[in-house]
Amino acid sequence: MRVLAAMSGGVDSAVAAARAVEAGHDVTGVHLALSRSPESDRTGARGCCTLEDARDARRAADVLDIPFYVWDLAERFEADVIDEFVGSYAQGRTPNPCVRCNERIKFAAVLDRALALGFDAVVTGHHARLDPDGTLRRSVDPAKDQSYVLGTLRPEQLAAARFPLGDSTKAQVRREAAERGLAVADKPDSHDICFISGGDTGGWLRDRLGSRPGPIVDADTGQTLGEHDGAFAFTVGQRRGLGLERPAPDGRPRYVLDISPVTSTVTVGSAEALDVWRLVADRAAWPHEGVVACEAQVRAHGGVVPARAQAHGDELVITLGSPVRGTAPGQAVVLYDGDRVLGAGHILATG
Repeated sequence: MRVLAAMSGGVDSAVAAARAVEAGHDVTGVHLALSRSPESDRTGARGCCTLEDARDARRAADVLDIPFYVWDLAERFEADVIDEFVGSYAQGRTPNPCVRCNERIKFAAVLDRALALGFDAVVTGHHARLDPDGTLRRSVDPAKDQSYVLGTLRPEQLAAARFPLGDSTKAQVRREAAERGLAVADKPDSHDICFISGGDTGGWLRDRLGSRPGPIVDADTGQTLGEHDGAFAFTVGQRRGLGLERPAPDGRPRYVLDISPVTSTVTVGSAEALDVWRLVADRAAWPHEGVVACEAQVRAHGGVVPARAQAHGDELVITLGSPVRGTAPGQAVVLYDGDRVLGAGHILATG
């Protein structure tokens, strides 16, 4: 099989490519240049897509003795991921850029180009499993499972994907990298939004959206507890960094409940007010009819809650068996049966 190995410069993608070579496939490595102005070096575990990452990917390809190319997708990444990220926050939503990147870059732009060039599949270092029938499952390493960020992929995208690491723990992957002589064996994982290398999402958004002052209002009393200079700097469920000028009347901590970009109002309230029992999502990947008993996950590394899901036209209505907190429009909801992904959608509304 002729496969394209997406090599980020990290340990996971390097070992995934190595396993594809060992399996006897005709492997070509490709590094995706996603930044218009890549930084020279990573700082600890912050960010990715730096010149250092590109060099690490090339060195890994040299060790594996496979052809290696760099594809410049910076313009596509900016339009499909970064611009949407900024626009979502400006509209009061909380997007997940990793989900969008997988949907629109790695398994749309890259996969489409790979198939057009005659490749049979794309290999990535995601920690997830694929059954022969195309069913997506969780990784055997729950701490590193990435099925959530892959949950919205369509069946035809999964059919041309290969995830060689799904049956291994991260510790096993690092040991294997060292045994193979890959210099990235001990390289830290990236934990931040790749295009915000400093980790200051609020400041990064402020630079692009400008200052938009408004009140911070208590949901119970309607009192103004403080002021802010941009609602986009807040996320539903946030407690710290609210900048309240006076405490709430009951003296209890306050959390962000709602963000209104039209009036630039941030509404805060008690923790209990964050409880969400119902989600409405689009049908990004939901082939089922009727009511389906399942488990719902609304964060990449969050827990699951029992749920019942049913499609209504283009929307997916999910009733939760126990509440989740801090859930907001824009996030993905992925539905499971045990470790098997049943489908997913992007949250449109909560209740």
